[in-house]
Amino acid sequence: MTNILVCGICGKMGGVVAELLQNDIGARVVCGVDLNGCENAKIPVYRTFDCVKEKVDVILDFSSPAALEVELNWAVKKGVPVVLAATGYTEDDLKFIENCAKKVAVFKTANFSIGVNLLVKLVREAADTLGEKFDIEIIEKHHNQKADAPSGTALMLADSANSAFGGDKKYLNGRQGKTGKRGNEIGIHAVRGGTIVGEHDVIFAGADEVITLSHSATSKRVFAEGAIKAAKWLAGKPAGKYDMGSII
Repeated sequence: MTNILVCGICGKMGGVVAELLQNDIGARVVCGVDLNGCENAKIPVYRTFDCVKEKVDVILDFSSPAALEVELNWAVKKGVPVVLAATGYTEDDLKFIENCAKKVAVFKTANFSIGVNLLVKLVREAADTLGEKFDIEIIEKHHNQKADAPSGTALMLADSANSAFGGDKKYLNGRQGKTGKRGNEIGIHAVRGGTIVGEHDVIFAGADEVITLSHSATSKRVFAEGAIKAAKWLAGKPAGKYDMGSII
């Protein structure tokens, strides 16, 4: 049985993870950490990691970058692997994650959906095949409560396409005014509204033809299920940085 600590357990995704794990035969939530705390929790929920008393095999983080430094410092100190499922990390955050991954197992991906990770692979193959004759645009849509833009998944898709060009293309987040002719770029556009769980379209626009690769999630469960799978897989792994490619 894998003992999981859920960071951000009082949030929407943390709640979905806790609900799914209630009936899981291979893993369980033993406690949670949430900076804001929450009422009527059925398990211990702490405001700081220093208060955690339970034996933890892996941390599953669906919180925000605000918890990153304290979380990873505690994980390194205790030797507990971490699954990072939050988005919106800064360049400094990413460097910190890289350094911590030298001391403890860290699993990080922008999206835990198997379908999205397949899309990432297909986007790379399409960019390789179509080359410079096709312009690339990415449209991502999410609910009106999402705090960061563009989404981590949109950037992951852009990076996948850009890898076919040696990373030479610049990212243009939206367009406004007289932008002039298109340059050596990948356009990324964010839509925020309603309760959209997550939709991503990667458009390859060429002369007289357009190819669109798409993924749509209709429930947060697909992300929670993928994160739980990652947590089970990561428990007991040696120090290093892992992602969905490690599982797939």
